This record gives sequence, C-alpha cells and structure tokens, in this order.
Amino acid sequence: MCPTTIPEEEHAHPGNTGCPGCGANLVMRYLLKGLGERTVISIPACCWAVMPGYYPSHCLKVPMVYCAFEATGASISGIRAALDVRGEEDVTVVGFAGDGGTVDIGLQALSGAAERETDAIYVMYDNEAYMNTGIQRSGSTPWGAWTTTTPVGPTKDYKREPKKDIMAIMRAHGVPYAATVSVSHPEDFVKKARKARDISGFRFIHALSPCPPGWRLNPMKTIEVARSAVNTRVFPLYEVEGGRVNITRKVKGRPVAEYLSMQGRFSHLTEEEVAAIQRTVDQAWSVLEREAEACDDRS
Repeated sequence: MCPTTIPEEEHAHPGNTGCPGCGANLVMRYLLKGLGERTVISIPACCWAVMPGYYPSHCLKVPMVYCAFEATGASISGIRAALDVRGEEDVTVVGFAGDGGTVDIGLQALSGAAERETDAIYVMYDNEAYMNTGIQRSGSTPWGAWTTTTPVGPTKDYKREPKKDIMAIMRAHGVPYAATVSVSHPEDFVKKARKARDISGFRFIHALSPCPPGWRLNPMKTIEVARSAVNTRVFPLYEVEGGRVNITRKVKGRPVAEYLSMQGRFSHLTEEEVAAIQRTVDQAWSVLEREAEACDDRS
C-alpha cells in the first residue's frame, strides 16, 4: 500500500443531505483533515447550509455558525474578535461559502475582511453556479456553460462572460496566502490547508467542487472530472505566499475538449467555441507560468 500524508482522523460525521457525488462534501472533509478539531466554521446560505439537515441534526464535529448570504467576511471577523477577547487564539476561524456567496453576493464582506487583515481562512467551494437554489448563473460560471438562467436554445443565451478571477482579486488585496485546491488531489489540498492554518492574517482557499446535477455529469465521475480540470489546465493548482507564485502541480496539458466533453453543460458548444476556450486556457497558463518563473529567478 502506498503511504499517504492524509490524516485518518475524521471531523465530519458520515451521512448528510448532500447529493450523490457532491464535491463540496469532500472539500469540507479534506479541509478539516488539514485544520483539525480546533476550528470554527461560519457558513452563509449555500448547499452546505442545508446539508447537515434539520435542527438538531448536524454532520460536523466542529462548531458551525450560520450567517446571512452576504455576510461571511463580516461573520468571521466578529468570531475572530470574540475568540481573541476570550484568549482562544489557537482556534482557526473559517468562512466556508460557495461561489455565489463569494464572488457575487459576499464580495464586499470578503474584501472588507481581507482589507482589515482578519486572522481567518476564507474557503470558496466553487461549483460554478448557484446550485442550492436551482443552478442559476454566477460570476464564477465559466464562459459557454449552460445554467437555468443561461439556457441553450435557438437564441444561444448560454454564459457569454468569462469566469470571475477570484484569485486575482485576492492577490490584489495583498493577502499573505492564497491557494487553489481540488478534491482530485487531496494530499495537495491537506498540505495547503495546514500551511494556511499556520500563517497569520487573512488567507484564501479556492476549491474546485464539481456538482453532478449542475454540471450534468455522472455522480461517479466527480473525481475524474476534477482531475481532468487540473490536467487540462482549466483549474491549475498553485499558491501565492507573500506575493510569490508557486505552481504545485505542473502538468503537460491535456486537450480542454476532454474536460468539456465529460459534462452536459458544455455539450452544445461548437468545435470553434471549444477551440476558443482552449486558447483562453493556454494564455492563462502561460501568464501563470511566467509569474512562477519570475519568482524563481528572484529567489
């Protein structure tokens, strides 16, 4: 058996109301394996707000605080201040929100927490739409994707705007640590969660979280799709620590068509549109690679 660095201890109870194949379930599980039991999590309106079930049901072994959809950044700032007053500085405070509650509705509170340098970790589990309320388009929905508010048909109203680059927004805030993670690479995920835990100030983690209903994929293919996103460079794994870019998973780059073809939400795209997405992905990877190489040259 191959050795693993993933802790065996679980901080999540088995069973919740999440969909089969839900990527967000694994995001929470791996996150807590990295952070440990001395963690408090604030969750806004999102899939994870309903997954524990009706009160008094719960599915985590750490405290959860529910907050308003737009208020995750403010909530973790308040929790951090309260814990500091109590002298419990060893507790890791986490905001855990979906992409809609982060790049759209919660962006103002997120920006405020980052600007105040709140000593907390903000995790965005990115399923690329408002999945809990009916698969509506979000700012994180990629170009060309079907959603219930960007339908496919004669008018071709599917998403025509690029995915909002939340990592660039966090880097512009000058946060001490920001990283991308994927459920397909748990050891990379846990390692980054631990690193974020041990750094002071505001930290940000962007987690790719495939959603079988919203992405129109087989629930058994969640990990395969997430791995394909990394291998095609659609979702590169990297970290930015103290302004230095480090690509943690360097890949040769499989054709983007392989990733898109696994999901029904992209099945309407033409060959020309797929080629356009490939060019965008290649360009973004080249920029990221140049940034990482520049950091290496300065070291």
